[in-house]
Amino acid sequence: MTIPRPGKGYYSETEAAQALGLTVDSLRALVRQHILQSEDEMANLPMTTFQPSDLLLLRLLSSSRSQQTTVEVR
Repeated sequence: MTIPRPGKGYYSETEAAQALGLTVDSLRALVRQHILQSEDEMANLPMTTFQPSDLLLLRLLSSSRSQQTTVEVR
């Protein structure tokens, strides 16, 4: 019997972008648009770690954003 390995507890900015299928710049734009309160907070983003629940939220926001872009282009 094998015991499944627990999921990753946190992700770096680069790992989060890869997990979401985004570039780091796209991840930063998504966070800037939906999460950060001010541009001053952007300086801390590269040092931020993301939890699995953060990635879920960002995936939903990214999906919503791409659907909106597709609708606008049509």
